[in-house]
Amino acid sequence: MSSYLISAVELGDSLSSALVLDARWRLAGPPGVDDYRAGHIPGAVYLDLDRDLSAPPGPGRHPLPSSLAFQASMRLAGVSSGVPVVVYDDGDALPAARAWWLLRYFGHSHVRVLDGGFPAWQRAGLPISVAVPSVPVGDFTARPGGMPLLDADAAAELASGDGVLIDVRTGERYRGETEPIDPVAGHIPGAVNLPISETANGDGTFRSADELAETFAALGVSHAGVGGPHTGVGVPHAGVGVPHAGVGAYCGSGVTAARGVLALAIAGIPAALYVGSWSDWISDPTRPIATDTDTAGR
Repeated sequence: MSSYLISAVELGDSLSSALVLDARWRLAGPPGVDDYRAGHIPGAVYLDLDRDLSAPPGPGRHPLPSSLAFQASMRLAGVSSGVPVVVYDDGDALPAARAWWLLRYFGHSHVRVLDGGFPAWQRAGLPISVAVPSVPVGDFTARPGGMPLLDADAAAELASGDGVLIDVRTGERYRGETEPIDPVAGHIPGAVNLPISETANGDGTFRSADELAETFAALGVSHAGVGGPHTGVGVPHAGVGVPHAGVGAYCGSGVTAARGVLALAIAGIPAALYVGSWSDWISDPTRPIATDTDTAGR
């Protein structure tokens, strides 16, 4: 399909040549491991988003794990630098994209997401297992910096006009009409809204590269850069010394936005992830907040 996605049929044909990771997870539970135990892709190893793909909360609900912690988790899951990895979830590609982004950020160059997740595997009539595989410890070495990363200051610079900062939460949350998870409603001033659902087909698979490119172009973002045929370098830093292409994405805690970065990549647009996202932004009461009726912030 692409260097970022793999179809269920393609994975079925190449199952023996890749390490498959099951990242099923739900924000409100029940734990994804229950689904894994009930049936998973043969040979798949389970990853827990809170344990393996995040540091403990604060600030932000799903902070970036340390290099050593992530390396240890991935080695236990059998990840090795020279072995391709495929990640899947329940089909929304949120935790799978988080795993994809982290593996790429920490230096693994051969990672793809199963388009449509486990439901696509089931629809294809492919085998399901309840056996928990015994995998050898991998040799993956985490080397941070493989993907562009934003902190709060760099996100603010992008949103202020140096680029485009995309808020991928629902319109209601972006406008501050409701906030079911975090204690403060609203958005980062200057950010534009593109609900993550607009990157998906009805079955949860990603829209085509051309369709995604058209969607992002409507926000002023193209594969040539921000606002047209220039490099779109924008802010010369990305919070941790990693340059980015003038485009960034955020959500509530950095999970949904990873799918946004993946969708941008499929469209040919490099983008940075604000891992801390809204839950990190509001941890500092001096940072401004905008709503649909109050663009001046607080």
